[in-house]
Amino acid sequence: MLQPIRLFLLLVFSAFSVQAEMPNIILMMGDDHGWEETGYNGHPHVKTPVLDEMAATGLRFERFYAAHPSCSPTRASFLTGRHPNRMGTFTPGWSFRPEEITSAHLLSKAGYHCAHLGKWHVGAVKKESPVSPLSMGFHECLSHDNFFEMNPSLSRNGGAPEVFKGESSEILINEAIEVISRAQKAGKPFFQVIWFGSPHEPYSGLPQDLALYDDLPAKYTKIVKLTSNETGGATKRPQGEVLRERYAEITAMDRAIGPLRKHLAQKGLRENTLLFYCGDNGTSPDAALGFPHRGAKATFYEGGTLVPGLIEWPARIANPRSTSVRASTSDLLPTLAAIVGQALPNRPLDGIDLSPVLDDKMSVRPSALHFWEYQAGGKQARGEPYIDPELQKGTTPLVKKMGNKATRDFTNFRHPVVAETDYLGPRSIIEGDDKIVIHDQKNGAARVELFDLKNDPAEKTNLLDQKPELAKRLQAKLRQWQ
Repeated sequence: MLQPIRLFLLLVFSAFSVQAEMPNIILMMGDDHGWEETGYNGHPHVKTPVLDEMAATGLRFERFYAAHPSCSPTRASFLTGRHPNRMGTFTPGWSFRPEEITSAHLLSKAGYHCAHLGKWHVGAVKKESPVSPLSMGFHECLSHDNFFEMNPSLSRNGGAPEVFKGESSEILINEAIEVISRAQKAGKPFFQVIWFGSPHEPYSGLPQDLALYDDLPAKYTKIVKLTSNETGGATKRPQGEVLRERYAEITAMDRAIGPLRKHLAQKGLRENTLLFYCGDNGTSPDAALGFPHRGAKATFYEGGTLVPGLIEWPARIANPRSTSVRASTSDLLPTLAAIVGQALPNRPLDGIDLSPVLDDKMSVRPSALHFWEYQAGGKQARGEPYIDPELQKGTTPLVKKMGNKATRDFTNFRHPVVAETDYLGPRSIIEGDDKIVIHDQKNGAARVELFDLKNDPAEKTNLLDQKPELAKRLQAKLRQWQ
């Protein structure tokens, strides 16, 4: 009789041992935080001491890309490993679809306690929504349908919105620490997706953070467009005032990450916790300074898609280093699946497993990166809603109004048979250091640009006339992928 008991105990302890070795995983993302807006990347003004320390102690991606130059599409790629066009998340405010498989689904199967905190923006967060965090694999959430500011209204586990007083990044990190405690009590490794509301406009800042940038209003005097905190509508202000508030938000977000890192260290969790940070698209136009990259949010130049990318994981990345391998938000799901030993979803994926990069065994990305903004405008009239519109209505208010509403609704439609015009829209491909950018023009022709990113990272020189065969080959590859 003792032998079966011993065997049972052996199996239990073996399972516990394997689970104990599983890394904890925290994936953080800023909202509209471009590559250049960090101290470690040499920004002339922004102070980000915590991110700078992560860059100095972990793995720094020199060329990390958002899968799309705007928020909802990138977030869909972040969760699924797929280009947002595959799930109808064409532009901000378009949801993904209930049949998508997220990293939370995979990690739940691997025994993780999964939590989403902060901005969602790939569907409504209320309980009834079939694409809420709870419906898409997370066990708990404190989330917002869109972005948020100081004193945010957040929905806990799909319930009615509740106002949380204070600086929003600090609120999310305090909640993250509580979630860690709950996971530890349950004896489970934890998986957290923390999507900050900063530094998306409209901007606000704490006095001590604003004071760091008091010199900027005198330096940047041109007038830019953004949202008014007072009316929720459009306004125009001197850029220096805007930058002062925006950079204060970035500094506050950066500071908030500090207590999370400290908590991990104090609880003996830092060694085997994968802590990641990136942005969801490039710097917004109101704040873009025009260097070192061309373009800004919503463009397909480097300034629209290149974002900060950092990983700390001492157990696996013992020595600080940087990598020039081009990586993307679409790579997160395949990489996590490899780390926790889960099979990839049986569907087309656009991301790759970055495990070889973590182990310093990959120097060049083996496949191309593709970018494409599908032209969804007007298509709604031709297709039926993919999700009941009532279930797509948001509940959490924000300052910026749209259609005189302080909440956001979502859309996703079943699309008709593909037509030739459906291949249009801004698009690009990066293979190695070669990049094609295509914009359609009103006369029906396409404006094609070819860049050598190694020698021309600012994309100043169009090499189309000098290398027509290369351009033709890349265009064909991009079209095949489309």
